[in-house]
Amino acid sequence: MRKKNFGLGAMTAATLLAATSAQAGGLERGGYNIDLLFDPSDYVIDSSVTYVNPQRKLNNVRDTNPLDGTNAGRPSDGVRATEGYWVPRIGFKAGIGEAVDCMFDYSQPWGAHLNQGRNWVGANENIETKIKSNNYATTCSYSFDAGPGKFRIIGGAFYQELSGFQDRLAAEVPAFVGTGVGHLEMEGDGWGWRAGVAYEIEEYALRTSLVYNSAVKLDDITGILDLRQIGQAVIPVYGSTSMPDSVELKFQTGVAPGWLVFGSVKWTDWSQLQSLPFCATATKGAVSCVTRDASNPVSGELTSIDLLYRDGWTISGGVGHKFNEQWSGAASLTWDRGVSTGIGTHTDTWTLGAGVSYTPTENIELRLSGALGLLTSGSSRAIVKDGRAYGQRASYDFDNDLVSAISTSLKVKF
Repeated sequence: MRKKNFGLGAMTAATLLAATSAQAGGLERGGYNIDLLFDPSDYVIDSSVTYVNPQRKLNNVRDTNPLDGTNAGRPSDGVRATEGYWVPRIGFKAGIGEAVDCMFDYSQPWGAHLNQGRNWVGANENIETKIKSNNYATTCSYSFDAGPGKFRIIGGAFYQELSGFQDRLAAEVPAFVGTGVGHLEMEGDGWGWRAGVAYEIEEYALRTSLVYNSAVKLDDITGILDLRQIGQAVIPVYGSTSMPDSVELKFQTGVAPGWLVFGSVKWTDWSQLQSLPFCATATKGAVSCVTRDASNPVSGELTSIDLLYRDGWTISGGVGHKFNEQWSGAASLTWDRGVSTGIGTHTDTWTLGAGVSYTPTENIELRLSGALGLLTSGSSRAIVKDGRAYGQRASYDFDNDLVSAISTSLKVKF
């Protein structure tokens, strides 16, 4: 039986602030989180759900390419682009002997939901886009004495599923032909792995960890391109991409009786998501399915999802306090560098978070956290990259907008 330390070090202050991490750059939602692995109890079940409500609105929308559908007279200001979303997570951790810990968890690390609808000037850029993910992971660690503390070696693997769709106005056609809306569906899956190290000194509630999560190669994305609403056919399509790898450094330490400071720095390789082309399955093997640009003038590309992301950086810091044996609290400030590079709305985000933890018994912990953030202003416009024009269907501006989130979780230890 391991020693169960329910002091400040076990409070895991960063997990109280799950709401702050659910509005990061790119397609990130829950991201990756292995904090449960460090819980000192023999067996732990931890479940949480976070609701995030980004309120991004678009203004001064211009239809820059009326050839794929005109939108004269439709709203061009105050267009709500984002939808609220839920981020669930559940995990189980087991201690095996004195040195080995393993956790098994389900999460939804990636996702997106833009839903401007049909009635706006930029419907030829997007009507609705939704992406969701499922991640099933196993992570283990082996620890041994090193100086005044313990050193851990961490490793694991995860299986990931990604699916989604996009609707947009593809052409202006007579009503008897259809609505003019094109529909793209896609799904794919792949495997990833993680490796890292950690060092802990229980006496000082000190822990520092460095973890690398590999990219997940989605080499066989399949789907359909439904063009029946513009008088054409349903075309089976395929594509490939990779979800990004990341490196995260976390640190926490006690600084006074009942007080803890913590922080983290994370790099995410969002720049590998540029333009995702989709090609007809019937042409597979006969012609390359690559982005059609100056370096690849010949391609089987029928349509694409254009992101043009740059690498993401997320920096967070905060303080936690144990009020008594039952109540703890934490507060943090997080900066996330925007990944958009001329198209899209992923600019810098600043987020304040706060959370409380209530432990009615040594076996049960309830947590509640909330966050309020600022989505900084910017614009999306037509740009040229590698000899190809992007963002030429519509352009728009956006002001500083708010994002709010709330998260609740239950941890049972035995």
